[in-house]
Amino acid sequence: MLNTADLVAFVATTDIAKARAFYADVLGLRLTEDTPFACVFDANGTSVRVTPVHELNVAPYTVLGWEVTDMAASIRDLVSRGVVFQNFDGMEQDELGIWTTPGGDQVAWFKDPDGNLLSLSRHASQ
Repeated sequence: MLNTADLVAFVATTDIAKARAFYADVLGLRLTEDTPFACVFDANGTSVRVTPVHELNVAPYTVLGWEVTDMAASIRDLVSRGVVFQNFDGMEQDELGIWTTPGGDQVAWFKDPDGNLLSLSRHASQ
């Protein structure tokens, strides 16, 4: 039943104006709905609902991620827009913040204005 339904992703924010600007202006997602209850963005066919909350408990793991074809170019573009990529102790990351798995997949992480952890990835099979 759900295998034919469209997926909707949710992200919480305590400052909807900052989140709207980040997801639209920095990440370049198209705003499709803007109400007091949520800002909805089109992420290549998946709806991302950024929902205001009074208190945010930031998850200690990635909440949204994008598969890209060129990690370095994607990272440099986001850095030019003010995004700061995260480095984690115990993980060997290169100068751009890319961690390469033993299988050759690549991942880099960054945060939205609320501290939600987001990622870029490129699978070795791409």
